[in-house]
Amino acid sequence: MKKAFKKFYDWSNTWTGTIVIVLLVIFFVAQAFVIPSGSMKNTLLIGDHLFVKKFAYGVPTPHIPWLEIPVWPDNDGDGHIIEGERPKRGDIVIFRYPVNEKIHYVKRCVAVGGDYLFVHEKSLYLHPHEGDEFIKNNYPKENIVEINSMLWVKDPYRNDHPGIHNDPEVINDGRFPPQIFNFGPVRVPDDEFFMMGDNRDHSNDSRFWGSVPYRLIVGKPWFIYFSWDKNYEIRWERIGKTVSMIEEEMKKGR
Repeated sequence: MKKAFKKFYDWSNTWTGTIVIVLLVIFFVAQAFVIPSGSMKNTLLIGDHLFVKKFAYGVPTPHIPWLEIPVWPDNDGDGHIIEGERPKRGDIVIFRYPVNEKIHYVKRCVAVGGDYLFVHEKSLYLHPHEGDEFIKNNYPKENIVEINSMLWVKDPYRNDHPGIHNDPEVINDGRFPPQIFNFGPVRVPDDEFFMMGDNRDHSNDSRFWGSVPYRLIVGKPWFIYFSWDKNYEIRWERIGKTVSMIEEEMKKGR
């Protein structure tokens, strides 16, 4: 056994061994991701460098980094070599952009397959597919409204996720896309996920290009390993933090 470990150690220190190990980690465990835009502000900021947990929702079909060429056949068409859990409502998810699958996006899942939702005057209204009793038992009374004999949850994620916000300077005067202010109602197709940015008025998301099928789901944020601002000053206070830790700090600062 000791000799086998010694051989593996020696092999891992070769160029071939190093490349194989790095690719295995990138393919199946974790992948570096940089937040490129402000659509998830204030939860995730431009310049946050984070690791993506690639096994959070199954194991996605491996792709060659940067070239984004698949290296494993997707015989069943679900985009994963091992099928896993689906994103839950409220999860922040990294996925392939449905319009260009070589690009990765990060957004919050606000509805899952079978749910109904609409946006009215910037507020999100959600009717989970589990129905009215589920709504009564799982959401605060003050967030529940009845519309056309159905119960809806108004702004269901703001209490738990304080980074979600609107821009008061974005007003419905014709200068901005109408989907920001009013959208739907729509039913999310089965095994698909409706994604929205926390920076609601400055996010290119499912309101504009539709829900995301499971086959395009890649993973979820793990932790921030580096962060700097637009002036290239390091944000030391964010390094090593998870999304949950950042949100807890924001709650305390309310």
